[in-house]
Amino acid sequence: MADPIRILVVGCGNMGASHATAYHQMPEFAICGLVARGESKIKLNEKLGANYDLFDDFESALSKTRPDAVCISTYPDTHEKMALAALEAGCHIFIEKPLADTVLGSQNIIDAAKKADKKVVVGYILRHHPSWERFIEEAQKLGKPLVMRMNLNQQSHGFMWDVHKNLMESLSPIVDCGVHYIDVMCQMTRSKPISVSAIGARLTDEIPAFNYNYGQLQIRFEDGSVGWYEAGWGPMVSDNAFFIKDVFGPKGAVSIVAKEAAAAGKSDNVDSHTKTESIKIHHAEIDAKNNFVHQNEWIDMKDEPDHQELCNREQQFFLKAIQNNTDLTDHLDDALNSLRIAFACDESVKTGKMVIL
Repeated sequence: MADPIRILVVGCGNMGASHATAYHQMPEFAICGLVARGESKIKLNEKLGANYDLFDDFESALSKTRPDAVCISTYPDTHEKMALAALEAGCHIFIEKPLADTVLGSQNIIDAAKKADKKVVVGYILRHHPSWERFIEEAQKLGKPLVMRMNLNQQSHGFMWDVHKNLMESLSPIVDCGVHYIDVMCQMTRSKPISVSAIGARLTDEIPAFNYNYGQLQIRFEDGSVGWYEAGWGPMVSDNAFFIKDVFGPKGAVSIVAKEAAAAGKSDNVDSHTKTESIKIHHAEIDAKNNFVHQNEWIDMKDEPDHQELCNREQQFFLKAIQNNTDLTDHLDDALNSLRIAFACDESVKTGKMVIL
């Protein structure tokens, strides 16, 4: 058996802790250090029942541990610098979305990965979710054009409001969170986005003056499809209808119906953000009297993987990419494309104008 891949985990918050848990359970990986500025690394060490080396500083940890791979789950404005340093040190990288806090920074990481001949996997968790794969598959059967309606508003408070405020030091909700759903729309349509428009509102003085904590984006695609996505963060955000995942086309509609995960009070629960529970399929065909020919179908998804299992699957994908020398060109192109669209939406909010892609 080959030696385990020595991996340095940087960032020990929600996602970093979940990825570390996956590595801890996988014999193919060996955690060589946990890096975080605060006490989260200590709490994670205790939770795992481990005695991993702990570091406050990424550069010193990288130098001392000399890992084979690095997992980066820190705030987006640190991604580019850390990723470039890790690639320069000869490491493979798993990095949480978005790839970087600018399009240029993302391209710099992609170029450096090619030069170093190392793997970079971006944490697009929905791409590893069987229910979301089915949702996309069913949407592709509806004909063209598609109308795609999605949101994920989070009535955050306590620790999560601190997390969101830190995220908004560099990115808006429709960029940081929106890249997931823009990526889903692109998969559903398999068409080129041609323009975006977006609106936003700054509902608190606790975030930088340049940013906003509520936004809604609209995308037009070359095939005539259209989509919108809405995201808001903060204690003032409504938790009514915060979880909408709905698509319709000429042949009918498909919707995620997550009654439990979408219930009031669940909007800031990270475990509820990926749940589907059930998928409803509506057929548009009508008879001579305009009555529906088919009844609605329900696909039960209650056996779907939970958040930790999805993170495990992400790390299995990362492992196979390293072991099998997988070509990740399309993976990185898609990550860059969704981020480019999200930043165009951010530009639209700040200029008040439609942006042609």
